[in-house]
Amino acid sequence: MTTIADNIEIRNRSFAPKPPTFSSKEEERGFLKFRLAQAFRIFGNLGYSEGVAGHITVRDPIRPDCFWVNPFGLHFTLIQPSDLLLVDHSGSIQDESGPRRMLNTAAYMIHSAVHAARPDVLCAAHTHSIHGKAFSSLGVPLDMLNQDACAFYDDVVLYSQFNGIVLNEEEGNQISQALGAKKAAILQNHGLLVATNSIEATVFFYIALERACQSQLMADAAAGAHGRRPLKIPDEEALKTSRTNGTMGAGWFQGLIEFQLLEFREDFAAESATLNASN
Repeated sequence: MTTIADNIEIRNRSFAPKPPTFSSKEEERGFLKFRLAQAFRIFGNLGYSEGVAGHITVRDPIRPDCFWVNPFGLHFTLIQPSDLLLVDHSGSIQDESGPRRMLNTAAYMIHSAVHAARPDVLCAAHTHSIHGKAFSSLGVPLDMLNQDACAFYDDVVLYSQFNGIVLNEEEGNQISQALGAKKAAILQNHGLLVATNSIEATVFFYIALERACQSQLMADAAAGAHGRRPLKIPDEEALKTSRTNGTMGAGWFQGLIEFQLLEFREDFAAESATLNASN
């Protein structure tokens, strides 16, 4: 028997947005660069930058052995598509790159290893966001304390070592091996890493993981004040929840609203600037 919930889901699917399609690989490249630059500005607006640390990469559709990445030394909020670097798996910056030709060594070491090991990954993100790096210093796994955290049920690993700034291939490969087939990793004493099949899903799941770390830090502190431990969601319920909010499709759909908000704010700021200039 069809339930009310079934009917709602059926109707939603008929109206749900679909990922874009492209008439050429050049058109797809242009869109991915545009979206990647937007992703950096979203992260910048959320305060995920830490000096020159942090990077997001996207596999190039024309040259799948290369990926696009931010130039070293440009703030996230300033990045435009024309600034992005195209890098191959030997660390060479390609001619299609923007004018700022400095490459973050750690970005190359981590992301080249992830993209090489995971052909399913289109986009990977790593930053030193405040709650992620605070949580990572505890050296403990993420607990399923709430519905949102369940998006990472059996899909996030703890890389339980810190070997300094990632400046060699061995460390990048170890991080990639620890990530395995999962979509997220907590890098001990370091930060967070998320890798998915779309820019939108990577942005959403990175934000969600950062907030899950924040939530667990707060829950542990509050529970400790009362001599208690936070209540964990049972495995069966966490798994069932993850099948709804932890899929790549769910991540893509939820990530869309972050881009909607960015576009609204940037359009509003541009309109305001135009009005002010005319007065």
